[in-house]
Amino acid sequence: MRHSLTLALAAAAMFALLSGSASAQSFEGRKKCSSCHKSQAESWGQTAHAKAMDSLKPNTKAEAKKKAKLDPKKDYTKDKDCVGCHVDGWGKEGGYTVEDPNKFTTGVGCESCHGPGAKYRGIHRKAGAAFEKSKKSAPRSTLAEAGQDFAFEESCNACHLNYEGSGWKGTKKPYTPFTPQVDKKYTFNFDKYVKDTKAMHEHYKLDGTFEGDPKFKYHDDFQSTAKVGEKGSED
Repeated sequence: MRHSLTLALAAAAMFALLSGSASAQSFEGRKKCSSCHKSQAESWGQTAHAKAMDSLKPNTKAEAKKKAKLDPKKDYTKDKDCVGCHVDGWGKEGGYTVEDPNKFTTGVGCESCHGPGAKYRGIHRKAGAAFEKSKKSAPRSTLAEAGQDFAFEESCNACHLNYEGSGWKGTKKPYTPFTPQVDKKYTFNFDKYVKDTKAMHEHYKLDGTFEGDPKFKYHDDFQSTAKVGEKGSED
């Protein structure tokens, strides 16, 4: 009986492990996003978020590092207390690792804001193909159900407000050394900076593939002035 119970518990544990792996959200890297969203990707490539890892290299942002009591000569690109806020998916399935760095998860890219794309990217692709063929829109809710984040303010707060006294409820070590006490320019206001194309990227007209809620709270504002961009094609 004891042996049977042990086998049953082991089987249950293995099932739970495999089920968890199957349902886990996985990061894919921005290459797959960029293959279709070409203009957004090119615009993002010029932003501060795209160059986030560069700021951890030796002798970069030297004055800012000195103010924050960091050594400007040190290479922080492998410092696990720092890297997480400069890459996509740190500590998560498919995300950036120091041991095996992936250039397509280096920098704060698509999935840092929109969520890990393994499940919803296929929905984008299929719905896009259907829209091109018949002009029939798909419900945006299917993307949210597959893990796409339409709010993402908390993702930004997790880095920009992760210091004691910030007022953000999720603060935990390791804290960011770049605080408003070090320099007022580090005062973070999501509603202001999410509109800064030097930090994020330019917005381009969406073709109507998806409709309905949920939508990012500035979706309509952004679309009202959005440019017509260039589409790529997934290989």
